[in-house]
Amino acid sequence: MTAKSVFPWTKITDWLTVVAMGAWGLLLLRFWTTGKLGILIHPKYFGLTLSAGFFMLIVAFFQGLKLWRQPKGIRMQHFSLLSPQWLSVILLVAALVGFIFPLRPFASQTAIQRGLQDANVVTRARPQAFRTQSNPESRSLLEWIRTLDVYPEPDAYQGQKVNVDGFVVYPENLSDNYLTLARFAITCCAADAYPVGLPVKLSQGRQQYPVDQWFAVKGKMQTETLEGKRQLVIVASSLEPISEPKNPYSY
Repeated sequence: MTAKSVFPWTKITDWLTVVAMGAWGLLLLRFWTTGKLGILIHPKYFGLTLSAGFFMLIVAFFQGLKLWRQPKGIRMQHFSLLSPQWLSVILLVAALVGFIFPLRPFASQTAIQRGLQDANVVTRARPQAFRTQSNPESRSLLEWIRTLDVYPEPDAYQGQKVNVDGFVVYPENLSDNYLTLARFAITCCAADAYPVGLPVKLSQGRQQYPVDQWFAVKGKMQTETLEGKRQLVIVASSLEPISEPKNPYSY
């Protein structure tokens, strides 16, 4: 059978698909080796993500080998799962952006955009089964939020000790002697990340606690009325600045 002759650009589009697939495979593996994969996806999906990365590299390698070996002017049967061709260009550009620009976790602006300041109790945790620490001082910020979801009466936690960490957010609905200590929690990937937070009562001005800075907060719980609603507030005995955790999300 006589093979079809094609214009040179048709083979270029095949190579674009191969390169795009290979670039995404490398990018996923790069996120894993640099410890950044947790910013994008829940750890329970790491295995699936890495398998997809290796699969794309293997397919890109063998498909590229076929393209390299095929006779000049002959186009192989189109194989791409990424058709149409423009999609390959978009995926390649997106992968290049991932290589060039550093991956950053969500911060205060995204927390506000995703409804942190609009919640009735300044918490956004989704009720689910969980195991909480019996010692209140050992609870993470997310465990405190989940505990409040199960039993939201703030007076039940009055005076309990707190030792949590998170980044600073200043919602518009809080007065100047409060900040919100927040974190993002994810159930699958960054697309479904939602903010959780608790107000912290300050003994000094806000200028010492810049927005998005991470702090380790120690103190005790106290019930106060904010925006006409009774809720739990951390009365801080210490706020120590800390480095952003390697994996800043809660699970």
